[in-house]
Amino acid sequence: MTAAKDATDTPPAAPRRGPLALALNLVRGAMIGTAETVPGVSGGTVALMTGVYETLLTSAGHLIGGIRHTVTDGVRGRGLARARDEFSRVVWPVVLPIGIGMVVALVGMAHVMEGLLEDQPETMRGLFLGLVLASLAVPFRHSRASVTRYGATGAWGAREWLLAAVAAVAVALIVSLPGGNLSPEPYILVPAGALAVSALVLPGLSGSFLLLTMGLYEPTIAALNDRDLGYLALFATGCAIGLVTVVKLLQWLLEHHRRVTLVALTGVMAGSLVALWPWQDADGGKVAPYGSIAGPVIAATVGALAVVATLVIEHRLGARSADPAVAES
Repeated sequence: MTAAKDATDTPPAAPRRGPLALALNLVRGAMIGTAETVPGVSGGTVALMTGVYETLLTSAGHLIGGIRHTVTDGVRGRGLARARDEFSRVVWPVVLPIGIGMVVALVGMAHVMEGLLEDQPETMRGLFLGLVLASLAVPFRHSRASVTRYGATGAWGAREWLLAAVAAVAVALIVSLPGGNLSPEPYILVPAGALAVSALVLPGLSGSFLLLTMGLYEPTIAALNDRDLGYLALFATGCAIGLVTVVKLLQWLLEHHRRVTLVALTGVMAGSLVALWPWQDADGGKVAPYGSIAGPVIAATVGALAVVATLVIEHRLGARSADPAVAES
């Protein structure tokens, strides 16, 4: 195995344990879940911003593999050794609290975010525009630290800039699609759930926005608020299908083509900024600024500064943990 391969396949650092780590992961999960209730904002972006994206993605891949081996090996009488091995690779101290935080936020914040988006749409879009714009630094920085196929790290080459630009344009076109009006029938809800959860694991592509373009955002939010179990069960079935396919694919790409995948994800996030332009008409079309622009501008600045502060704290904590003198103290 080459040195480049070893560097590319380096797993995420072991998670911190303890009450503080548990609380932080609950908060991370709540942030991811809240983001998924807002059209145009990706939970994957928040996961990247808070430093748990790759841990969650690889853990989800191993969890799916464990479930698959449990079913197939159990039926064939091969035992559960392979399933136990996959489950042991899941970073449970991170996955469980983040999952709990996500569910609580999805259920508890759906109504709140719905009201805020109705009452202050420009300000809220401005806030998330600042968040996502500043978060571009995360995949960009990680991609520069990853090795190319020639074993080098550092600045992007011309092909990588082109790849990011193509990804950005493609996503910008997708998020500019007009809203549809699909009926929430069972044969619609299952594929809609698969698409939405696929966007959850793709930073920059919002599952809520995809639901909005299909005309299923409001019915899905209403189902969450009304605890419509039949609707939610069909939607969850689609989510499970999407997870099995997209998560495993992304896991493989990050393990074998980490740098180019992160370059593409940076472009995807950049393209999604189109959906977060604060001033839009009733059909989602982008218009020139109107009314008071102070609210959206201040909100965008606050969002960007929050991300910058998070990145600075993360960098300093990482530097302290890597310092032998601090580690031994």
